Amino acid sequence: MKILILKPSSLGDVIHALPVLRLLKLQQPAAEIFWWLETGFAPLLANDPDLTGVYHFNRQRWAAPGHWREIATVIADMRRQHFDVAIDLQGLARSAAFTWLAHAGVNLGLERGPEGSREGARMAYDLVPPPLPPGRHAVDRYLSVLPLLDVPVHDRFDWLPARPAVAAGLQERWTTAGARWITLVPGARWDNKRWPMESFQELTRQLLALAPDLKISVIGGNSDRPLGAAITATNPARCLDLTGRTSLPEMIEWLRLSALTITNDTGPMHVAAALRKPVVALFGPTNPDRTGPYGQRHHVLHATNVDCVPCLRGKCANSQPLACLHALTPTLVRQTAARLLA
Repeated sequence: MKILILKPSSLGDVIHALPVLRLLKLQQPAAEIFWWLETGFAPLLANDPDLTGVYHFNRQRWAAPGHWREIATVIADMRRQHFDVAIDLQGLARSAAFTWLAHAGVNLGLERGPEGSREGARMAYDLVPPPLPPGRHAVDRYLSVLPLLDVPVHDRFDWLPARPAVAAGLQERWTTAGARWITLVPGARWDNKRWPMESFQELTRQLLALAPDLKISVIGGNSDRPLGAAITATNPARCLDLTGRTSLPEMIEWLRLSALTITNDTGPMHVAAALRKPVVALFGPTNPDRTGPYGQRHHVLHATNVDCVPCLRGKCANSQPLACLHALTPTLVRQTAARLLA
């Protein structure tokens, strides 16, 4: 059997969709499974043991007519594979078009919803699973396609297989042994999903006072470098700024070695949860029931006593800006972290 999974982005969404791949491969070990993925996330699935191949989706490059021949080449290669099943987990017009053009034997998608068919995508699907009740996590929505293929759903799989060579490289670059690392993730796509910097700084001081073997690391992209510098300045001897200094596979392995991750609602939060490592998640305008750390809803701190929560807006409209995040005090976060470290 040949299967095509379409889930090009974002980092958290691709992480959420990976259980579909794992369970398909467990049920059909001989299956050849391919993934349609945005180029920027290609390192996430490079050399994945359950994948036969990856089709790159270059959103920015393909927007120019001069590169449309590349699109035609990808589609032609997809059709030559003669896929038995195509599974669109993106649910947008673009992904639905590629699903239809791949010309698989049967096309699966999701019913309309947060992770379901939008922009008319439903027209490309032959089968969709029954809609789940409101509030179910994105992972559960993606997994709902598997019963259509008689694939049992369970949690006995390795979500993100270890990369020993990458982990060894981290040890060579930074001495990781002999300490318990708490990793902070201060960035996020939306500014109003970012816990205030002064709160991260005070939290760092409180965490380091808990035990002498604790150290703080800060991860993020190049744009997060000012955040990393501000946090690590509170105690340079026991803090390590990794913002903009790790590849995607290195970031994953760093979270694997960390004793605890404290994070805004952003991609690395989902990575840490997929690694089944303890996570303290700081939520403001978004809904942790749907997109929180999977399996760790009880580790989410969310100021639901603020009237507008969750507003699901990219910009705060409260008369007291970021009231939902300011309500999460460093002491509250430190107390939650201490329980998990114990």
